Amino acid sequence: MANHPHHPHDPHDPQDPCPRAIALYERALREGGLDRQHASSLPCLLESGLLEPARQDPTAQDPAVQDPAAQDPAAQDPAVQDPARQDPARLTPVPPALVLHRLLRAAGDRVLRERRHSARLAEAFAPLTRIGGRSGTEADRSPAIRVVSGTGRINEAITGAMAGAVSELLCVQPNLHYSDSRGAAAQAVAMDRDQALLDRGGRIRTLYQHTQRQMPLVLARYEQLRGDAEARSLDEVTDRLIVVDRDVAFLPAGADGTVALEVRHPALVEFLAATFDRLWWQATPLYPQAVHRPSLNGVTPRQRAIAGLLVEGHTDAVIADRLGMNIRTARVHIAKLAATLGSESRAQLGYLIGRSGILDREA
Repeated sequence: MANHPHHPHDPHDPQDPCPRAIALYERALREGGLDRQHASSLPCLLESGLLEPARQDPTAQDPAVQDPAAQDPAAQDPAVQDPARQDPARLTPVPPALVLHRLLRAAGDRVLRERRHSARLAEAFAPLTRIGGRSGTEADRSPAIRVVSGTGRINEAITGAMAGAVSELLCVQPNLHYSDSRGAAAQAVAMDRDQALLDRGGRIRTLYQHTQRQMPLVLARYEQLRGDAEARSLDEVTDRLIVVDRDVAFLPAGADGTVALEVRHPALVEFLAATFDRLWWQATPLYPQAVHRPSLNGVTPRQRAIAGLLVEGHTDAVIADRLGMNIRTARVHIAKLAATLGSESRAQLGYLIGRSGILDREA
């Protein structure tokens, strides 16, 4: 009999297990497994990799393989047999650390795909905005997506959207350019409009990279803001993103930050906000209550992030770019990781990372 016969299972992303699936997974962990019929109404248990079919006992399939326990009458008693191993109708739970690693890796892959997709869109549409004879007025008529050129006009557009905001501001602030003069200038412009939203009872949630957790510009921001402002951090984030009241979003349309897209199409804005929400719940709290991620067996959280990219075969330059650090800092962390694991070469380091199990542990 299914646990929830009167509650149909709504379709959802397999990489985002539903609460009912999590509850049954917890039960399976406590009991060592579940009957397949109990999970029949929740296909995401298998699709998400929370449960897997029980492995058959090879001695039960091959009479030539003699199991000493087979000669023991007590071992033939169903009451003392392992049901997860003997019953083909059983499902066994996958270890939580392995499930978490798979889901986080999938989430990271989705973030990378979205970053590349955003870059392709910007590259494809930027030349179209300059097709001969088109006036800026004609481009501004689009109610769904508007190209805004120039730092001044971008700030004016964001300030205009913020002036009517009453609920929420979502921001992604990657490390790229944040520590230079452009980042300082942008923060100075943003502080007044952000505080005005907080004064109206709104809230602000901002995602940074882990490399920004001790950055003076970031710390100073939260020393000055008064109200419901929160910040969290991740190893990797998307490119810069601003979502105002889930009605309008701003994202870059060029590498130099002088062209932006103002997006008002409801489906696109909801997609961007949902992407932010998923990243938010995976992130480590920074403000108002900071959480410090522990080291495991001498390997720091940042080194674990680097280890994950190393085993994927990325170069030092790519690792530095994705984690928001300069290449010299990335190489220092790689050297420390190699010393901790006792590696003498790059090839050996990849092998030792896999053997150490550091990527199977919860960060």
